Amino acid sequence: MKNDSSIDRIIQVNDICIGANIRKLREAKKIKQTDMVKKLQLLGVDISTFSYNRIEKGTQNPTVSFLLTCCKIFECDINAIFGM
Repeated sequence: MKNDSSIDRIIQVNDICIGANIRKLREAKKIKQTDMVKKLQLLGVDISTFSYNRIEKGTQNPTVSFLLTCCKIFECDINAIFGM
């Protein structure tokens, strides 16, 4: 249960940092964050640059549609995003 002093945190397994994996994949493709957001938006993901940055930092949860669209952009399977 959430109380007034609790802070929303991303729920991830300690040994998997999805945001860091997404950042590495993006940088490997030499895509700027702003260009990544544009690509996501063109493919139907409603996201702002601020939210995208928070996902990479690990302070916001990505949606399933976000993850699947990232796979399309990076031309990889979902295992790459989970670092497997």
